[in-house]
Amino acid sequence: MQGVGEAKMPGYVLYPLYGQRRCAAVIAGLGWFGLGVQLYFNIQDALVENLPVAGYLIDYFSFFTIETNLLVALMLTISCARPQAEQFLTSPSVRSALVVYIIIVGVVYAVLLRNLWHPHGVRLLADIVLHDAIPVLYPLYWLVLLPKGSLRWSDPAWWLVYPVLYFLYSMLRGAAVGIYLYPFFDVAQFGFTRVSMNAIVFLAVFFGLGVIVTAIDHALATGESGRSGLGRAAEL
Repeated sequence: MQGVGEAKMPGYVLYPLYGQRRCAAVIAGLGWFGLGVQLYFNIQDALVENLPVAGYLIDYFSFFTIETNLLVALMLTISCARPQAEQFLTSPSVRSALVVYIIIVGVVYAVLLRNLWHPHGVRLLADIVLHDAIPVLYPLYWLVLLPKGSLRWSDPAWWLVYPVLYFLYSMLRGAAVGIYLYPFFDVAQFGFTRVSMNAIVFLAVFFGLGVIVTAIDHALATGESGRSGLGRAAEL
């Protein structure tokens, strides 16, 4: 039996929620497909070369692309399965931070990394999904379907925690095994000073894009969320 609230506002409440779940399911499905294909080939490569699978799995989960797409797919899966549940991964700040991270994934790959390897077949399809499709589809999903007006101007600074931790992990891992996953973080080739400068540039890009996302969130704020967002901004 439908409640009175559902009958009174079908266009405003039910359809947007239904559309969010449908789109979340599609994008999450694409993400899990890309991640699964890449994982399969990583394990296959280890078996073909008769090397420990554990090492290849560590490498797999060490890429920023994999980690970010995994977070996006996991968040969208939770949003699809439990759209009204309040959880950390589905909070407005985390959803918006993932917009910044996944856009960086797509832009950096297109500008700096695409020519470094040339996958074929299903692996190429997975590569396109993770580096091209999700970095476009998820920001559009956030822009069109998610409510706006809850972000603080301080959020972009907090969103830097993830890339900073990733950079520190990359440095520690590279120093331990002698292999750096991304050429712009290769201390052995460029030295720590140059790599640190590269990291600062990346952080500036992360922060600038975060400010843009926050500005869009405020510009598109409507209803109670917009008024509450303005109230929180006034507190800062």
